[in-house]
Amino acid sequence: MLDAEVSTPDAPRMDLTAFQTRIAATFGAKDAQRGTAGTFMYFMEEVGELAEALREPAKHDLDGEFADCLAWLVSLAHLSNVDLAAATQRKYPGSCPKCAQAPCRCDSKP
Repeated sequence: MLDAEVSTPDAPRMDLTAFQTRIAATFGAKDAQRGTAGTFMYFMEEVGELAEALREPAKHDLDGEFADCLAWLVSLAHLSNVDLAAATQRKYPGSCPKCAQAPCRCDSKP
């Protein structure tokens, strides 16, 4: 799904910083009025919708549900003054944060 063939010249991909900026500009004022707790509840609602879509992808807009979850997560990061691009680069610099290997060689959770 993340292959180069998915991207088209007329629809370039957006990086995480640009997406966080777009979401903040579009929804930041509403998110601030709602607050972190209210925004978190909407995020959890979207996670539930994603769970349904994963169970029955033919009946749902799976891509849209993933996008909705990401948008609400980005909203929460913005409200919390977290730069997600910087945070992910620090936490996941190109290898597993625990074993420092890529691919990860840690024992998997069941």
